[in-house]
Amino acid sequence: MSLHKNNPIQFLAYYLPQYHPIPENDLWWGKGFTEWTNVAKSKPLFKGHHQPVLPGELGFYDLRVPQVQEQQAQLAKEYGIDGFVYYQYWFGKDKMLLEKPAETMLQNKNINLPFCFCWANETWKGIWHGLENAEVLIEQTYEGEEAYKSYFDYLLPFFKDERYIKIDNKPMFHIYKPDEIPDVDLFLKLFNDLAVANGFSGIHFIATICSEEFVLSKDEIYGKVGVDVFMQMRYGSQNENFSAKVNRKIKKIISKKLKINYQIDKRVKPLIFDYKKGVERLNSKLHNKKSIPCVFPNWDNAARSGKKAMIFKNSTPQIWQEHLQKAVDSLTESKENPQFVIIKSWNEWAEGNHLEPDAKFGHQWLQAVKNVKQKLG
Repeated sequence: MSLHKNNPIQFLAYYLPQYHPIPENDLWWGKGFTEWTNVAKSKPLFKGHHQPVLPGELGFYDLRVPQVQEQQAQLAKEYGIDGFVYYQYWFGKDKMLLEKPAETMLQNKNINLPFCFCWANETWKGIWHGLENAEVLIEQTYEGEEAYKSYFDYLLPFFKDERYIKIDNKPMFHIYKPDEIPDVDLFLKLFNDLAVANGFSGIHFIATICSEEFVLSKDEIYGKVGVDVFMQMRYGSQNENFSAKVNRKIKKIISKKLKINYQIDKRVKPLIFDYKKGVERLNSKLHNKKSIPCVFPNWDNAARSGKKAMIFKNSTPQIWQEHLQKAVDSLTESKENPQFVIIKSWNEWAEGNHLEPDAKFGHQWLQAVKNVKQKLG
């Protein structure tokens, strides 16, 4: 899909390419494990806690079945989603996980929804799935130019696909936590140069930042090689009280000075925020030059994290619609901002973070998107 920076506002939703067994998950969690395993066994953590959050009409689907992605694409288009941002798990040394759904999509033109990739640049740890320690399952590595070139070569057939989202002839490519790439300047420049060599005008980079403390210390480097926009994705920190933020920063400093690992979460109760109050804080920070809003309809990762969950309670389709509308308004107020809203997410069920129909609200999360989209004309 070819777009220009002055196109009408587009809604893109993150897409989790899980929901099918892989050998690594069989080894770590047991034979046949998928996200549905945790979703189905989830239980309420307190009175009034809505768990399990179960899927609606699409059911407990298996992404090895190609018709599933066809159904998802059709449903997304029907309700105003302009494209999916597929999470991509490339760990270096040509090691990639959960790549099959995107590869299936590339070959199946009946999956007729625009798409792009987000490199989920992060080490996988067992603590995400409720383990008591931060055991490394697979490490994110950075091997330099040859590894990055190999990664680009893998991506090139996707970039060339007519459905791949391009801005002014630049394939859109999200990078999660680019500030953690030790040679980020090399990576960005190499990808840009290789894109130009293959007939594109470069890469349209979107840097996904997960820290309030992030300072654009590499702004000069990023600017030279063409990072287009930034996007913040740290919902919990936006809703911490002052003492919690100070405590987190102190732990971070001590960890660096004494090389003590504070990654292990000692909480015995979930972090609970009110959704309406939480998104009001987020909405107040949406309007920034060279940034795009990342909004979320719901969040409750009790299925994945158990008692260490982060929960935004009292989320409803109506409040979600208001949240999305304010994100749109923040863009229409200034044409300097790229005209995109990123929605997290289409189908992160174990994090209680989804647009897909569920057993409680049906299509209402999607209908809220459609309502806002229709107002755009």
